[in-house]
Amino acid sequence: MLDPAIKDFLQERKEARIKAKTKARMSDEEKAEVIREANAAFELSAWLPFEAKRAKQIAITSHPAKFTYPSIKKNEVSFTALEAKKTADGFIRTGNVSVEEDGFGGAAGLAAYKFLTLPLSDGKTVLAHLEEESVEIQQQLNIPDTSFSELREQFLAVKSSVETDITHGRLKQVYFPVKEDYHLLSILPPSGLMFKLKERINTLKKQAREEKSKKPHEQQEFAELYNLSVIGFGGTKPQNISVLNSKNFGQAYLLESLPPALQQRTVTLPKHSFFTNTLNPWRYKDSFLTFHKLITLDYNNDNIRRGRDNSIHFIISQVIERMWAVRQTEQGWSKSDAFSHLPVYQKHWLDNAYLKRREEDRDLLDKITRDLAQWFLVSYKKIIKHTIGKEHLEQLKQIIDSNKEGLR
Repeated sequence: MLDPAIKDFLQERKEARIKAKTKARMSDEEKAEVIREANAAFELSAWLPFEAKRAKQIAITSHPAKFTYPSIKKNEVSFTALEAKKTADGFIRTGNVSVEEDGFGGAAGLAAYKFLTLPLSDGKTVLAHLEEESVEIQQQLNIPDTSFSELREQFLAVKSSVETDITHGRLKQVYFPVKEDYHLLSILPPSGLMFKLKERINTLKKQAREEKSKKPHEQQEFAELYNLSVIGFGGTKPQNISVLNSKNFGQAYLLESLPPALQQRTVTLPKHSFFTNTLNPWRYKDSFLTFHKLITLDYNNDNIRRGRDNSIHFIISQVIERMWAVRQTEQGWSKSDAFSHLPVYQKHWLDNAYLKRREEDRDLLDKITRDLAQWFLVSYKKIIKHTIGKEHLEQLKQIIDSNKEGLR
């Protein structure tokens, strides 16, 4: 039984022939004659030998040289990476995707190209079956008056002109060092992968447009690619470059290629202590200087004491802000070996993976306020070069205790 793909292929071409040949002014007899001729021409036994002889007019290739220099008449390369393995690395590359083989040649050979690149029921192309000389393709191409071996030889002529070991003077070349010698490499575009990338991008852009057109409450996350460049091949005659180029109207995409824009980290994750690793005293220099000025004045009144207390509250609020910045990090970050020296109670306090333990640990805030008071004293001494007097130390502890809920 004829494979459905081959059957549909011949039927589509037959219908296209009938439509092109049939004119409105024709008589019924003339229209019937057009149909009769088309039926005869697209019988497998008639169509196959005819197209097999014309297959040599086209070359099937994976890396068409004409993309690099259109005037090159030959030098097509066909490459199959049998050892390429599929890997979930996110790249469109050999081994990860299945792509069409490209073709170049006269228009007369296009029908043979389309037939050879036709995927059969098992997913393999007619060309792949012919190269393997499979039992399946021998059954499919079993016709009277022409042997399978003759058909196979004629169809495989599409690869007989393919070059595998020479380059061309008009191709871009690179000297690549190998030990004490070098290899001369010719740079050729893999057109199948190039247009597979275009297909994926177009699908992505179509989905983005559809999502944007939905009502706001129906919107979901979608991806979009910006700063794409379009590169053209072949001008007004893309068919002169290759079959796939013609299918894609002579256009492919170039992705933006720029160095990554690295964002400066706004918060340092603590490896030993939040207060010594994440809080830089010099960030709060002005606040410590204001606090120092108020506590060293020669007179004392409610306004001065209120100003002193506000300075402490402001510094504590900055500490709380840094605490929340650390908590914005993806939960579980403190479980990494890099943070093995961070005290367990600080891990519970800062890492949202321990949110439940944080709420249940009654002693946690006492430890944190103790560390905060110690950090305040050390920071003050580092910046001011003095220690805080006992008369202000007690007030500092009271204000820190009053901010316990903010540190929770």
